[in-house]
Amino acid sequence: MFVLDAYDCIVSKLDVREFDSTRNVPLDVKLRILEAARLTGSAMNSQHWRFILVQGHDRLKMLANDSTTGKWVQAASLAVIVLTEEKHSFQLIDVGRVVQDMQITAWNYGVASCIFTGVDRAALQRDFSIPQNLAASAVVGFGYPAKKISGRKKNRKQIPELVSVDRFGQPFR
Repeated sequence: MFVLDAYDCIVSKLDVREFDSTRNVPLDVKLRILEAARLTGSAMNSQHWRFILVQGHDRLKMLANDSTTGKWVQAASLAVIVLTEEKHSFQLIDVGRVVQDMQITAWNYGVASCIFTGVDRAALQRDFSIPQNLAASAVVGFGYPAKKISGRKKNRKQIPELVSVDRFGQPFR
């Protein structure tokens, strides 16, 4: 079993769009990913999200066809469509929180992931029976990476480029 602490998961996780089609994510890991989603905090504890677990080649291919930016998801082992009520002004923050928790939990078990938001809304609603009051705010594909990854060489800006102290422009030292 591949287990990291939370910080190691964060610093080593990369977005992956190429998956090993010979390895399926086991049920216990799927349940952990979904449990992480369920337990994620939400504004005012509204828990307004709903999730559609997409499995199987035919369903993943349908999801890819309904996507404008996530055609790669058809090679995933599974995907989760995150549905929210758009009436909430905080819904996108909550989507980010729940997606990150699912991705970090998955990576804890060596399961890679990537998010996309570009979908043909009408096709997705039709093909996955999504009610009108819910919107597909994000889709996350999960699977074992096709190539070995370490995540230790992320192309990220350094803290002094991103962080100011007490007021904007005051260098972090």
